[in-house]
Amino acid sequence: MPKILLVEDNEMNRDMLTRRLQRQGFTVACAPDGPTGVAMAAQENPDLILMDVALGDMDGWEATTLIKASARTAPIPIIALTAHALSSDRAKSVEVGCADFDTKPIDLPRLLGKINACLGAKAA
Repeated sequence: MPKILLVEDNEMNRDMLTRRLQRQGFTVACAPDGPTGVAMAAQENPDLILMDVALGDMDGWEATTLIKASARTAPIPIIALTAHALSSDRAKSVEVGCADFDTKPIDLPRLLGKINACLGAKAA
């Protein structure tokens, strides 16, 4: 059962997405902010990280940069999640090392396709 680390500061979003992912067979660990997400990436060793971009003091791009800078956590695929569908957000996500990008509100079938593609690429 693949483990996903969800880094999301909005408690309602965290709860809703966690339940939906668990129903799909994933184990989900949650971090409420960027620093906790960076620490949990090393502690939990997830198969994939869903990273909210707008997190407050440390945004998702900074957290991703730190995760990708560590040899231990760099191989973990990260999908950026944002309410902004701007091409500049997508470009910034790629620039900091995200494997993919998805917009909120979450379209679960679309997100599951991206999660499965990233997990498949990681296994290959």
